[in-house]
Order: sequence, then structure tokens, then C-alpha cells
Amino acid sequence: MQPSAILESALYVTDLHAAEAFYGGVLGLERIAKVEGRHVFFRCGAGVLLLFDASATRVPPPEGARLPVPPHGATGQGHLCFAATSDQIERWKGHLMQRGVAVEADFSWPGGGRSIYFRDPSGNSLEFAEPKIWNL
Repeated sequence: MQPSAILESALYVTDLHAAEAFYGGVLGLERIAKVEGRHVFFRCGAGVLLLFDASATRVPPPEGARLPVPPHGATGQGHLCFAATSDQIERWKGHLMQRGVAVEADFSWPGGGRSIYFRDPSGNSLEFAEPKIWNL
């Protein structure tokens, strides 16, 4: 057996309000769920991006919880890559720069395809890349 796709991806943030403003405002993702002080979730294409306050997700659910999700979390900076065409990457670069988001790297991969890297307010490394960097 083999999984067919990644349904959701999680990043851990230090400031949920800043993360919500960045992912919803700067990146334009649609917010689909929010629990103050714990998480904010966004739709991204066919998947979901989960943004958690890491300290809140380390707390076990109460006995008999309706949704008994086990504790989880991470510390430090994570990474997430969004798929984009070459033209979209160029537009994203301009969009990010206009909003004061520094583009840390912009390069073409030896096997083909371009990537740009930038950071969210919590320091997570984000990327826009052409899917062909993975021969997709």
C-alpha cells in the first residue's frame, strides 16, 4: 500500500495573529477554521495548511474529548513549498517584495525549474517552485 496524496501539512508558529494575517492577507489563502490561541487552518488547492501554536498542541486532549487528537508539535523553523509556474513565481516575487517580504533566494535548479524562498513571521522557510524540480 502507498498513500495517494498529502491531505494536510502543518507548520508551527509563534504568533497566530501574525500568521493569520500573513497567510490570509499576503498569500491570499482562504481561512477555513480557527480556534483562538491554538490554531488557524487554510485551504490551499486540494489540501489544507494547518498552522498551530506549538505549545497549545502539546497539551493532551481532556478525557472523553470529541476529537481526541494526540499531542504533537515542533520547535524551530519548518519548511513548506507551494507549487507555481515560472510566470506565477515572477508575479509572487513582485507581490512579496511590494509587501515588504524579503526573498532570500531565487534560482534555477540544475535539473530544471525555478524556486524562490522567503519566510513567514515565525521564521518558517517558504518556497514557491515549479513542480518540475521533482520531475512532476
